[in-house]
Amino acid sequence: MKAPIFPAPLKKGDKIAIISPAGSVEKPQLENGLHIIRSKGYEPVLGEHLYTKFSNGYNYAGTEKERISDINWALNDPEISAVWASRGGYGCQHLVEHLKLSEFRENPKWYIGYSDNTVIQSYLLKKGYASIHAQTVKTSGFGVTPEGYDLTFDILKGKLPEYSIKKNKLNTSGFAQGELVGGNLALIYALLGTKYSFDFKDKILFIEDIGEKFYALDRMLMSLELAGVFSKIKGLIVGGMTLMEDEKENINYEESYDEFSYRIIAERISKYDFPVIFGFPNGHIYDNRPIIIGAEISMKVGNKVEVKF
Repeated sequence: MKAPIFPAPLKKGDKIAIISPAGSVEKPQLENGLHIIRSKGYEPVLGEHLYTKFSNGYNYAGTEKERISDINWALNDPEISAVWASRGGYGCQHLVEHLKLSEFRENPKWYIGYSDNTVIQSYLLKKGYASIHAQTVKTSGFGVTPEGYDLTFDILKGKLPEYSIKKNKLNTSGFAQGELVGGNLALIYALLGTKYSFDFKDKILFIEDIGEKFYALDRMLMSLELAGVFSKIKGLIVGGMTLMEDEKENINYEESYDEFSYRIIAERISKYDFPVIFGFPNGHIYDNRPIIIGAEISMKVGNKVEVKF
């Protein structure tokens, strides 16, 4: 099987399309993120429906037709060198059956985002293209660490990351090497059984999530188990689990790495024999550092915990 294609490195002055494939955003929410992009020497180009709002049981960034139009423009316009999602939310599943890669294949470009954007990233990987699971444009306004953006721009320039991670008592020691798949657990779960689901065979799986009840977290893990995912993967990396359960009942509610959520995950995978890293700095958290979906990585778990791309 061919390795996923990495888009060419960006050059100063290159154009980055900013689109809203899921939830709606307002202009003030993107000001800081757009400033960061410009300060790094790139030109943000705003999608036609970037700030559109369409309420239909959820505040989408436009109708399905409008959002499909924007993402297909961004992916295929030859003047665009990368595509950066303004935010996640919900709505990317509406788009995948309508994505076109006619010009994209001639000029592959990085797609950047996380959360609901896991759907788009799974689609791109099925088509043979890597993407960046990282901060959206909106999250820069939350006061997140600047390293998340700096390291993302490093990837855009062709520099791959290496991470040393703080040891966690729930880790499972070992070494694994393989292609990295995954993203937001709720979307991995939502894609199971569809033709857009990740291929988990001999892969290293990354998961993160936010705002789930503990029973819902276990239900998603059970679905992965029943689908044979944990029997197929070579390693597991667990990122942020935050705002889990109920604020009044969970003393770790605002922590990036919720302790009880981690225990649920550890118990669910305890019968499997693969290395596991808990506490990786990626997800809906303050220190959200980029990973590359589709990259060949190595993970070493012991007294030292390392992930190399």
